Amino acid sequence: MSPSKRSLELSLGVVIRRLPGVTRWAKWSWKAIAVLPGSDHGAWKVLREEDGATEFHAGTLTLSLHAGETEAYIHNLTAKEPSIYVIMRHRAGDPPLDLVLVTASPYEAQDYTDNGEDIVERVPLPDALRGVIADFIDRHHVEEPFVKRKRDRARVDRVEDGRGDPRIKQTGDVYRAPRKVLS
Repeated sequence: MSPSKRSLELSLGVVIRRLPGVTRWAKWSWKAIAVLPGSDHGAWKVLREEDGATEFHAGTLTLSLHAGETEAYIHNLTAKEPSIYVIMRHRAGDPPLDLVLVTASPYEAQDYTDNGEDIVERVPLPDALRGVIADFIDRHHVEEPFVKRKRDRARVDRVEDGRGDPRIKQTGDVYRAPRKVLS
């Protein structure tokens, strides 16, 4: 990546584990468990089968890092457990999941949790990928100083009884409560 380029793209394979379901309504339980940096393209290849659990290389997605999102990447790397977030969606058929996105930004991952349709799973961040993200942050992060907003000096404590809307022709207070007309 050249220093002038403000983004970086990496291919990540997603490993998903299938376990037998624990209820009669769900035959299988699916969970993203790992990412494979630099993985080639593959769709739902069996990697390992053991004691009823099957691990698949579900597919390869592109992880995009952008210079404008370095604050989110810093938040991720300084978290207790740095992660890659895998966003998946249910679909009819076999396999029952579509891979949508992989991201290193916890802010972007949170946006996908809002719709209730997508499945967002945290996967441990591999050490090699941690180094790549840290290097990207070092090259592109610009600390923005906090600027406190100044309050305007408008007086909001003044009483404006009777002022009202200038389009209303009325001699009295336009904010007053209606009174019963006495005959």
